[in-house]
Amino acid sequence: MKLVYPAWPKLEGQTTFHLPPHGPVVFAAAVPEDVEIEFYDDNVEDIDFDSHTDLVTISTMLSCQLPRAFEIAAEFRARGLTVIFGGISTMLHSDEVAGHADCVFLGEAEGRFGEVIEDFKAGHLKPLYDHMENPPPTEWIGPARRDILKRDLYNYRGVQMVDLVHASRGCKFNCSPCCSRFLGGKGFRPRPVEKVIEEIEAIPNNRLFIVDNSLAQDRDWLIELFTAMKPLKKKWVSHPVMYDEEVIRLAAEAGCWYVYQAVFDTSEVIRDRIRMLKDHGIGVEGTIILGTDDHDVDGIKRLVEFLLQVDLDVAEFTIMTPFPHSPLRTQMEKEGRILHNNWGDYTADKVVFQPKLMTPDELQEMFHYAWDTFYADAGYQLRMGRLFQQVIEREIEDGTYRRYNPRVRKRFRRKET
Repeated sequence: MKLVYPAWPKLEGQTTFHLPPHGPVVFAAAVPEDVEIEFYDDNVEDIDFDSHTDLVTISTMLSCQLPRAFEIAAEFRARGLTVIFGGISTMLHSDEVAGHADCVFLGEAEGRFGEVIEDFKAGHLKPLYDHMENPPPTEWIGPARRDILKRDLYNYRGVQMVDLVHASRGCKFNCSPCCSRFLGGKGFRPRPVEKVIEEIEAIPNNRLFIVDNSLAQDRDWLIELFTAMKPLKKKWVSHPVMYDEEVIRLAAEAGCWYVYQAVFDTSEVIRDRIRMLKDHGIGVEGTIILGTDDHDVDGIKRLVEFLLQVDLDVAEFTIMTPFPHSPLRTQMEKEGRILHNNWGDYTADKVVFQPKLMTPDELQEMFHYAWDTFYADAGYQLRMGRLFQQVIEREIEDGTYRRYNPRVRKRFRRKET
């Protein structure tokens, strides 16, 4: 079986680098063990369309991957091969995807994809397998199949990129631009802590990205998780951590390197959150959505000025984007504010809706203004370099730098010899 992850256009203004994809390796763990998997990440390597295979699976995460995914599917189907689609953006665009696939798989694959393989072998593959309303128990989620990755492809200027891992699914929050409740359920679904620790401990990389929607949903579970992570001495990045002094202290002790902190206004609450993280030695990458209904040109300028005052390490600016099955999309469809459905432009750096207090051109201009102004004194690469310097210093201090850096190990072995 070929498993393909389509290429997607990177965010304008951001340094281009490639992380090992998470969806495909999680899916691969749910495929029966007797199925041989040949994985291609279209972002970093060419796809071999002609080598022998019995089945093609295409894993999609982003809406902007779909145009390329449809091209890939057409190439394989022209060769008479069966193509199955799955993944986040497949779930968001299932009706459209069905026109480019022999089979569409919706929902989480653990304990469910074996049925698809058996039906394919028997010649009775269904056009749709819909498990959206019946997610598997999180106890069924095993370690991701990272062995299918070609690791040498995932480094930036010699620096190994972080490995991705998740400790929970679902989300109890209902943020307007987000599709998480549609995709993973309206409640918080934590994995058993011992299963998470087992997976993290086995990852041959000291630097991780915990990709959960939010680490701010269950205080007791977070305390248990971070306490169990501390002895592993891993260094990790995550989305927001609960705004709680004890939780953040434990996160820092467990190796939290930096946090993606949403900055949605210029309030003291945001200032205090950033200060609390920094006081515990945790870096902060601000994630700033531009174009909300209370944003005008002057308001965005004031927001950027605020960001320069609060000592962010890095900032990532995006344009608010009405993805399918988000509350934002529902609102904007009712108001007739969607400009088009060219999914290739749903990259979060292009305006695809009518802003409330600006023209689309003004919002696009303010997106460039935000990136240029924030990084006027020190570019993204320099600021991110400082964060990497901090994590290397911590790894040297706790003795993990040599353990997880093959080049350093080799140099030390040569010296010892």
